[in-house]
Amino acid sequence: MTDYSPREVSDLLRDGQVQLIDVRESDEHAAGRIAGSRLVELGTLSAQAETISRDQPVIFYCRSGGRSAMATEAFAQAGYDAHNMSGGLLEWDAAGLPLEPDGGHVA
Repeated sequence: MTDYSPREVSDLLRDGQVQLIDVRESDEHAAGRIAGSRLVELGTLSAQAETISRDQPVIFYCRSGGRSAMATEAFAQAGYDAHNMSGGLLEWDAAGLPLEPDGGHVA
């Protein structure tokens, strides 16, 4: 398992090389998120596992990196090419990377 920095995730996502999964709660996701990411709340992740492709690396993120690290470990053990975004959305925002919607923030 490799952790990626927010800048690395931005580049990989821009190039269409990864799936980006937000494991936060829906209210956190609504407040601010990374464009192109998909919300799958951590509590429903195991039930949604079959909807996540094994054909492309998957990067998980949350607010600070804790919840996404748990998701990454579980999916890596299940045979996925799974990675965590270090520092979560807090570090993404601190790096000056964009959030959606306009005016979005880290909840």
